[in-house]
Amino acid sequence: MSVMSLRIPEDIADTLASLAKATGRSKSFLAVDAIREYLTREAWQIEEIQKALQEADAGDFASTADVKAIADKWRKHAS
Repeated sequence: MSVMSLRIPEDIADTLASLAKATGRSKSFLAVDAIREYLTREAWQIEEIQKALQEADAGDFASTADVKAIADKWRKHAS
């Protein structure tokens, strides 16, 4: 396992310490868990953006009829 040193704002350090105490977990465990969750979410988002760009580059867009059908659906449910 790698060791990493970082500076965090006092308010985040205080919140982390309070949460660690309340949960019986270490600050390190909670920080790694938070970083893991963030990285997973960001990686998913980047992957979806890259897929969308490939679709756009391939000219794979919704047709006018598709867009109208979705807009009509939302208008119907908004009423």
